[in-house]
Amino acid sequence: MTGFEDDDERIAPLKSNEKRQSMMLDRLLTVTGLALAGAAAIFPWYVFFNEDKFSINVAQGDRTRDLPDWPARNVFSVSPLAMVNKNEVQNKPEPLDQLTTATVSSVGKEVEKGLVPEDQPFPASSGFKLLHVANGRALIEDTTGMYVVRVGSVLPDESRLATIEQRDGKWVIVTSKGDIYR
Repeated sequence: MTGFEDDDERIAPLKSNEKRQSMMLDRLLTVTGLALAGAAAIFPWYVFFNEDKFSINVAQGDRTRDLPDWPARNVFSVSPLAMVNKNEVQNKPEPLDQLTTATVSSVGKEVEKGLVPEDQPFPASSGFKLLHVANGRALIEDTTGMYVVRVGSVLPDESRLATIEQRDGKWVIVTSKGDIYR
């Protein structure tokens, strides 16, 4: 026997401080969340009933061409391109770029009827092959690249395209020299 058997009442164990602190933190977070939710629900109504505090000021006379009667503003910064070098003694002309970077358009020039202008220059005469035919045009390829040609166009072998025909279910092109390319 231990001598403690004659106790009449039981005593509950003490709660730890950590549990009390966590409960207090939970209550604080709950109250803060409810306060934020309430503010988020009420704020749109506050803005609705106090429109003058939150509205955009529109300039008067927006339907005329007159400028608004606003005061002039000072210029605080100036572009470096707008500044003038007063110390420069002689004006040297800018050197010209001698590299040609574009071609002159032939839009608006009249072409004599019956003559087909050269659409594209070919670097040298060489053999080529027919790749595809569509809408009266043919796609041909040689060692320097691929070209779209039509009847009357200059071909890489320095002849002209005479006809585009379908023979035995396959497309062929016939040149002005009489050569046939399949």
